[in-house]
Amino acid sequence: MKLIILVGTTTQTAMGIADAISLACDDMVDTIDVRDMSEADQSVWDEEAVFLICTATYGAGNVPDNAQAFFASFDEQPRYLGHVKYGVMALGDEASYPDTYAMGGRLFDEKLADLGAKRLGDIWFHDASSDVIAEDAGVEWCRDWLQTMVKPTYLIS
Repeated sequence: MKLIILVGTTTQTAMGIADAISLACDDMVDTIDVRDMSEADQSVWDEEAVFLICTATYGAGNVPDNAQAFFASFDEQPRYLGHVKYGVMALGDEASYPDTYAMGGRLFDEKLADLGAKRLGDIWFHDASSDVIAEDAGVEWCRDWLQTMVKPTYLIS
């Protein structure tokens, strides 16, 4: 299984989490590919992979600058994404922005779901105003998330 982590970041925290996951979870999948969203386009969904959206929130609830064009391309080049399976890691600052906390990740989740993609598991949230170390908590969540995806399924007849 290939995992593609698409990163939307302003202060590089999301990229730090993605890089930590790449190092700490490489034993769970065949390949982990970390990509800055500024270099992504809709053709990424043609790749055979599971996707992880790891994005911060910028300003009053927007996706980060490096993710703006990619996010806009969902409306500019809409397509059915029923074959896409993904997870979301949403970062924000709840103390400073309680009404738009982690909105960048929520926006990606909503858009992907509207286009038919299937989210695997719950969204992981990280609050920058907490004392939780983002990279450590992100790796722990991702290992659990990956474990549920690679766990064998048994059919009972």
